[in-house]
Amino acid sequence: MLKLRDGIVELYRKVATSIPSDVEEALRKVCENETELLGKYTMDIILKNISISRATSRPICQDTGFPVFFVKIPQGLSHNLIRQTILDATRIATEKVPLRPNAIDTISERNTGDNVGEYFPLIYMEETAEQTLVVDLMLKGGGCENLGQTYKLPWALVISHQRSIENKDFETVAERDFDGVRKCVLDAVFKAQGKGCPPYTIGIAIGGAKDQVSFLSKKQLMRRINDKHPDNAVAALEQKILADINSLGIGVAGMGGKTTAIGVKMTMAHRHPASYFVDVSFSCWANRRGRLIW
Repeated sequence: MLKLRDGIVELYRKVATSIPSDVEEALRKVCENETELLGKYTMDIILKNISISRATSRPICQDTGFPVFFVKIPQGLSHNLIRQTILDATRIATEKVPLRPNAIDTISERNTGDNVGEYFPLIYMEETAEQTLVVDLMLKGGGCENLGQTYKLPWALVISHQRSIENKDFETVAERDFDGVRKCVLDAVFKAQGKGCPPYTIGIAIGGAKDQVSFLSKKQLMRRINDKHPDNAVAALEQKILADINSLGIGVAGMGGKTTAIGVKMTMAHRHPASYFVDVSFSCWANRRGRLIW
C-alpha cells in the first residue's frame, strides 16, 4: 500500500496546486468576455495566479480546503485498509505539499495539525465490479462551503432581486417542480451576495432525504464544466439556471459583470411521495478536483 499512499500524496499536490484544464478554460473565457473593468482585472489576476501556482507547485489558495474523497473500490479490497492509507497520505501531504492544517476539534477547539480528525477527511466509498481502484479528491474551501443551502419544497421565498409594482420584495413559492428548483437555486446564489469567490460552479440535487441530496449535490462538483447531462430535459434546465444566475450581475468576486457562475450541474434521486428536497452546493472559482486510478 506504500505506492498507493504515495500516489494519494501526489494527488493532493496536484489538486492543491493545479486547477483542472476545463475549469481554467472556462475562467479564461470569462476574462475574454467580461466588459466590467474591475471584474476583468480581477479575473486576469486570478489567471496569473493559476499559472504561477502550477509553475511553482504551490497551493492555489491559502485555504487548502476540506478534503473530500469519492472512492470506487474493487471487490475483495479492504475498505478499512484504503481508509487508513488515505489518512496516512493526508498526514504526509499536509507536511510535504504543504496543506494548511484545517481539522479543528469541535469540543476543545484544538487543531490536530495534520488534517486528520473525526470524519476528517470526508471519505465516501462504494464497491465496484471494475478491477481498478479510482480515487477522486476534492479540496473544498470553507468560504464556498458556507454558502450551501437545503430547501424542502414547497418553500416560500422572498426574492429581493425582483420587485413588485409597489417596489417591495417579490414573494413567491417554490413548488415541487423544475421551476421551483430553479427558484431555490437563484435564491441561494442571491443570498451568497458574492461571497465565496465567484464565478461559482453550482451543484444541485433533488431527492427524498436531507443527507442524500447534500451528498449528491456536492458530488456534482466533480463533473467537468463542459459535460452534458444525458437527460435532455435536465441538460436544458442546467443551462437555463446558469443563464438566470448570470443575469443577476453579481460577477467575478461579487464586483459586477456578466459571469457569476461558469457551470451548473444537477442530479436527482427517486424520492418519497411526502418529500421533495433540493440541495445547492457551491464551489469557488478554484474548483480543485482530481483523480487517481490505481
